[in-house]
Amino acid sequence: MKKLHFLLSLTLLLSMSLMTACGGGGNSAQGGAGGSSSSSGGSADPSQLIIATGGTGGTYFPLGGGMADHITKNAGITATAQATGASAENIRLIRDKKADIAFTQNDIAEYASKGTNMFQQDGKIDSFQALGALYDETIQIVVSADSNIKSVADLKEKRVSVGAPGSGTEVNAQQILEAYGMTFEDTKLQRLSFADSAKAIQDGQLDAAFQTAGTPTAAITELAATTGVKIIPIDADKIDAIIAKYPYYVKTTVPAHTYQTVPEEVTTVSVKSMLLIRSDLSEDLVYKVTKAIFENSDKLGHAKAKEIKLENVKNGVSIPVHPGAQKYFDEKGVK
Repeated sequence: MKKLHFLLSLTLLLSMSLMTACGGGGNSAQGGAGGSSSSSGGSADPSQLIIATGGTGGTYFPLGGGMADHITKNAGITATAQATGASAENIRLIRDKKADIAFTQNDIAEYASKGTNMFQQDGKIDSFQALGALYDETIQIVVSADSNIKSVADLKEKRVSVGAPGSGTEVNAQQILEAYGMTFEDTKLQRLSFADSAKAIQDGQLDAAFQTAGTPTAAITELAATTGVKIIPIDADKIDAIIAKYPYYVKTTVPAHTYQTVPEEVTTVSVKSMLLIRSDLSEDLVYKVTKAIFENSDKLGHAKAKEIKLENVKNGVSIPVHPGAQKYFDEKGVK
């Protein structure tokens, strides 16, 4: 009997050990977009960071690649840039924990935080916080160099691309057409990425394309070098009307010779680009990421990077800043 009692006790002890090894206590935390949790900080921290950017022909994608490199080198965690449909899609990727950092426009972040415009069906999204503002994003209305389109009013009945579905560019196009008394129904609407829009203009399959991005924009630069382009200006009175109704816009001038076939300056409007980050990531990890980005902003490999200034990091930011980013900004005396 003693032998039988010993064997039963040993079996019970082994079973309890196996349950503990398999995580029976329920304390194991799952990571975010990158998978399992890392040693970077809190239990929500992933083992790698996914940066949601935009189309390959825009500005977000190359800047995101540069940021991923410097995060990987300096923040103690691997980061990867991912091409996406940009602003609105990126916020949903953050919400669904399929991305950890995201490029977006300040206006789109505002819509998401309030559950308005393209986020009406989603409702308010509160799973992100600000990592900081970057640079002005200019609304550029692009046509071929030989196009007879000279004004936004001329877009009526034309084949017009307004960016990828759900993108910030799509909303900007809607609001600018509105200032001219037009809607999407007044055009032969297409929803193409920056790169696909440029190719369609080059192939004669598209008359005009809205592109909201930092200038110079890669897709437009390439199109200027092949087919040649014009950038259509927005009239001064219409700019005033747009800003009066949507105060996150600012009047902007695209400098002459930004593109090789555009010798004159062009007056238009801009919004502000910014970075978002998952609000459940640890303060320690976000501090390291913020430091890696803003202390290497001059090494991101894109001309627009020179406009990223630490002193402007809160300009146009209407949503809460992540405590980890705020810690870094406080250290640097940023108000």
